[in-house]
Amino acid sequence: MRAAIATSDYHVMGETFINRHIAHLFDGNTVVIAGRSNGEDPYHKPLFVRRRRLSAGDMARLPAVSVWNRARHGTSRLPFGSARRDLLAFLRSENVDVILAEFGTQALALAPLANAAGIPIFTYYRGTDASKALQSKRIQRAYRLMMPRLAGVVSVSQFLLDNLARAGVTHPNAHVIPSGVDVRRFRPGEKRPGSCLAVGRFVEKKAPLTTLQSFVDATRDMPDARLDFIGDGPLLEDAKALAERLDASDKVIFHGAQPHDAVRERLETTQFFLQHSVTAADGNTEGLPTAIQEAMAAGCITVSTRHAGIPEAIDEGETGFLVEERDAEGFTAAIRSAVTAPDTDAMATRARTVAEERFDNDRLLARLEDMIRETLTPGGV
Repeated sequence: MRAAIATSDYHVMGETFINRHIAHLFDGNTVVIAGRSNGEDPYHKPLFVRRRRLSAGDMARLPAVSVWNRARHGTSRLPFGSARRDLLAFLRSENVDVILAEFGTQALALAPLANAAGIPIFTYYRGTDASKALQSKRIQRAYRLMMPRLAGVVSVSQFLLDNLARAGVTHPNAHVIPSGVDVRRFRPGEKRPGSCLAVGRFVEKKAPLTTLQSFVDATRDMPDARLDFIGDGPLLEDAKALAERLDASDKVIFHGAQPHDAVRERLETTQFFLQHSVTAADGNTEGLPTAIQEAMAAGCITVSTRHAGIPEAIDEGETGFLVEERDAEGFTAAIRSAVTAPDTDAMATRARTVAEERFDNDRLLARLEDMIRETLTPGGV
């Protein structure tokens, strides 16, 4: 089976879940449809870039086409004119059997065209597309109109499917399949006692200032405790300033953005993974953070929040500790409980076991392939 992987930007190093589909879905028998390309093509796949300069004729037609598509489909993002003809020709010439649209917003642009071409299309909801995007009534309507056009829907967490359902967006062939992690590469190493790690963008959704403050408060009498931050973003300078004010520069290290291999190496020797995820003011949430799945595979004990799909990954008291969103005092207490727990070795072993059972991305990729095949087989799902 030959699959077209549709994404907004190609290639993005941090989108490991999409890159894995491009490289390995159906034994790598894939092509790529991208909104934009940065010029990097590490997988050497046939590539179609949707966003291109419009011809004079298409530019003249754009206002009328946009109004028509928004009325009929709830979105004006659909390709039309020469872009539509060229994409249809690409799908035919590449003998594409199925389209997997990464993120629901990508499916909005492609579902009508896929139907016109007679090619089944699936979409994969991952976070923002089933949280922040749903703040728009227009997107809710567009999703509802799109559902009958899809052969199936996948989400990284039940939380996101429930979000969609509350907006009246449901599909009879919906499945929860986390992105997963390569448990053969992410493995426990020799742990440094008292070591903590936080990975991610310095943005509101990750609440890095809460993580920093709670770590310092929880470990004031633990001079060997250390917190490493990996990532950058708009709140990075605020976090550095807070570390200075707390006189914690000797135990809190900011590494900035790092390659994925550097994250893996750090996780191997880290004992505790901290992530105080919250719902941002604009409604943006996690799906099920890949970083937490990677941390569990590396035998880290996670301290996080009851946010989005995180409770679907963490067994409280067995593989980690969870508190309510924005509960800074509770997060401090949870970090303290983690670093003073008498059975950290057992918790770390359990975290690794759960990652192998639930988040092995080889197994999850096989589940996705099986679901697609069963859906497209006469008499299947």
